[in-house]
Amino acid sequence: MDFDRFKDRFQLIDDRIMECLSGEPKRLYEASRHLSKAGGKRIRPLICLLSCEAVGGKADECLETAVATELIHTFTLIHDDIMDNDELRRGVPSVHQVYGEATAILAGDLLFSKAFEISNPKAMNVLAKAASDICEGQQMDISFAESKVVTEEEYLEMVRKKTAVLIQAASESGALLGGGSKDEVKGLSVYGLSIGMAFQIHDDVLDLLADEETLGKPVGSDVVEGKRSLIVIKALDSLNRGGREELLGILDKETNTQEEIARAVSLFDESKAITYCKNKAKHFIMSAKKALEQLPKSDAKNDLMEIADFIVQRKK
Repeated sequence: MDFDRFKDRFQLIDDRIMECLSGEPKRLYEASRHLSKAGGKRIRPLICLLSCEAVGGKADECLETAVATELIHTFTLIHDDIMDNDELRRGVPSVHQVYGEATAILAGDLLFSKAFEISNPKAMNVLAKAASDICEGQQMDISFAESKVVTEEEYLEMVRKKTAVLIQAASESGALLGGGSKDEVKGLSVYGLSIGMAFQIHDDVLDLLADEETLGKPVGSDVVEGKRSLIVIKALDSLNRGGREELLGILDKETNTQEEIARAVSLFDESKAITYCKNKAKHFIMSAKKALEQLPKSDAKNDLMEIADFIVQRKK
């Protein structure tokens, strides 16, 4: 997907982010800007702006809330990297690697606080509910690593809370602030939730199949951390006893060699778990695009359709 046509919108978003994250103490604000300066797709704020336009609103009516979704997202990345002890994010050292864990925690807290400071009050409840769901989803993800058995239903609920609800909040907030009808707001809410589900499932696939330079973080980190992703769940369901025991042995080790990670990937291939997950992500994308059918024709609607396809085509 060619995102160049959105460069003016991205510039507005980036300028506002940097404006929000300027202040004293200097080190704290530098840490809070670290990942934003490193890049990122800005998918959430873009979806918020496009959702507003798709129901007849103007982008400047929801710019602050769009930026708020990106600040919340960046907050989750900083805290995720601390909890997972990941050293890379977006191709640069993670915030806690550069500024120390204590400052990184504060930087995440600052981002979270700034999001609610600037957000439109009409969207506050939507963002607040998403933020609390994210915390619940993260805890579920942590607990899954300690569990021998996780069902697909449990995994999907974790993904809904940890990842999908913030994208849902972006699209729903945009529709609300754009003056969308009840049905339009609901349709865009379903759209955001659906592409959010697909986003995380596709991320799990990328964690195994992408290269580190493109992905911007270590490949196979989910295996090293023993995460019970949908790929793992399907593989454990499909492999024979020997394969299951071998895979569990790799997942439950404190650290893994590159050879062990490669062996885990081969077991995922053998069980057809990766193919299953790719198809599952595509199913959610179909649901997302169907939810947009009720919207009037517009460039914004077409852009949202393209973004849905991009979610499962991206390489990072």
